[in-house]
Amino acid sequence: MRDKIKSNIVIIERGFCMKGFAMLGIGKTGWIEKEKPKAGIYDAIVKPIAVAPCTSDIHTVFEGALGDKKDIILGHEGVGEIVEVGSQVKDFKPGDKVVIPAITPDWRTMGSVRGFPQHGREMLDGWKFSNIKDGVFAEYFHVNDADMNLAHLPEGVSIEAGVMLSDMVTTGIHGAELANIQVGDTVVIIGIGPVGLMAIVGAKLRGAGRIIAVGSRPALIDAAKYYGASEIVNYKEAPVMDQIMEITNNQGVDRVIVAGADSNILKTAVKIVKPGGVISNINYFGEGDTIPIPRLDWGSGMAHKKIVGGLTPGGRDRMERLLELVKYKRIEPERLITHKFHGLEKVEDALMLMKDKQEDLIKPIVYIE
Repeated sequence: MRDKIKSNIVIIERGFCMKGFAMLGIGKTGWIEKEKPKAGIYDAIVKPIAVAPCTSDIHTVFEGALGDKKDIILGHEGVGEIVEVGSQVKDFKPGDKVVIPAITPDWRTMGSVRGFPQHGREMLDGWKFSNIKDGVFAEYFHVNDADMNLAHLPEGVSIEAGVMLSDMVTTGIHGAELANIQVGDTVVIIGIGPVGLMAIVGAKLRGAGRIIAVGSRPALIDAAKYYGASEIVNYKEAPVMDQIMEITNNQGVDRVIVAGADSNILKTAVKIVKPGGVISNINYFGEGDTIPIPRLDWGSGMAHKKIVGGLTPGGRDRMERLLELVKYKRIEPERLITHKFHGLEKVEDALMLMKDKQEDLIKPIVYIE
């Protein structure tokens, strides 16, 4: 196979290569060509049907949150069609339409045995797409452990819902799971982007009573109310802590889910949660070496204010359970989508839209034609 050199990128002759939208370095993106991936015996090769960019892609590229990665294809949210499977794949075949989880663990690891497949061999290694290997913004992409990581897209569940399940829904609901919300709890969700909106859904599903959403953009506020927020706190009007303490008669709240803002937001979370309460973080902190915790508000470490953060579970079973929520109309993730693009080449436009966050944006989707 003969290579050609063009603009400092190796181009492999067509027939063996594919196009993808990649991180070229910190702050730099562009289209590259790479060799089409090959399936191992347990794996699958998938072509995308629809994909979506994520704020995590923005952190990765423009903040260098995962380091100065070179020529790695971006994207970790999608629905696709299988084009090839390995010899040991039993439950999937070429032509199947599948939901691709953002997190695809290696299931034959000690981390999986311990109940944390997201951290199978090392911390966060279940997050493979655009972190450890090329992501889904390409003509083809590789999925490891296909029988354990892919989920069939059922009849009656839209492509749009499937794409939102892959990350936004599972991450948001995981915030409610980590918070261990109990029936009747008062819960604050800080940050009502698409993940925060799905955290509202998760809080409602787990039986929260009062759900207070913190945000400012009108489109997000309307969506938060639709998904179940009982009250809105606009952080642009006054400090969040002051507003929360005022509307709770200085009692604070039982649970806080952090789904946005920089790491300083944990100071606010610690101050507003009651002793014995839980702060659940599902936010991707892309900058800084440390995360501040106010000592006195944390009871000098003795207030039983629990802080827990976690990468969403991945894999097939998780996706199938979330698909049941869609199938039986417990959730409507399609409502997150506000902007639609057509054609793989439009991934770049959709990603920049996520970076700029115009007023009416919640989530874009790109249909691959």
